[in-house]
Amino acid sequence: MIFDYTVIWDSLPLYFGGVLVTLELLAIALFFGLLLAIPLALMRTSRSPWVNGPAWLYTYVIRGTPMLVQLFLVYYGLAQFEAVRASVLWPYLSNATFCACVAFAINTSAYSAEILAGSLKATPYGEIEAAKAMGMSRAKLYRRILLPSALRRALPQYSNEVIMMLHTTSLASIVTLIDITGAARTVSSQYYLPFEAFITAGLFYLCLTFILVRLFKLAERRWLAYLAPRRS
Repeated sequence: MIFDYTVIWDSLPLYFGGVLVTLELLAIALFFGLLLAIPLALMRTSRSPWVNGPAWLYTYVIRGTPMLVQLFLVYYGLAQFEAVRASVLWPYLSNATFCACVAFAINTSAYSAEILAGSLKATPYGEIEAAKAMGMSRAKLYRRILLPSALRRALPQYSNEVIMMLHTTSLASIVTLIDITGAARTVSSQYYLPFEAFITAGLFYLCLTFILVRLFKLAERRWLAYLAPRRS
């Protein structure tokens, strides 16, 4: 078998453009997903079923259905309703980038909410008692103690979610976006070199994964140092 990497070398600008699209999708999805995940996590830790119930149902449905189905529902499904096509949101919902970001943000918000909720529930009670002893209000307790502590301790689990979301962005190529996988599909269809095209895409994803893992390791070393066992 002869591998032709001359075409891949000539197609590198297309791949680098795909990397930018992938990182854009990832950054937008993680930003808005985390914004949505924080209130959902707070709702999940509530003892009231009227508060906890809707958040549980949301995370259960989103985590219980495939990401591809969610993407198709947002990009293709909503378009079948006349009210949607006639609304002011149609210019956005007819845009593949917008729909992909919405679907990815919704998906990661559910997983991130459960990660944060578990971290909040695992907060040492001594931290809460110390905050109450200082006269902190409930809002200040969450803002200054619980949420920062939970976010720090959730870093190892959240890093896995970020890596999974990076890989999930490859589905964006199905809705016409030229991300890394979309670049590989373009090269494969034009030159009939599927192995070279997709092995190159895999190498790009591998490099991005390595960078993200290193960044999270540095973050854990900085913000979770107090949890490391002390040397005698």
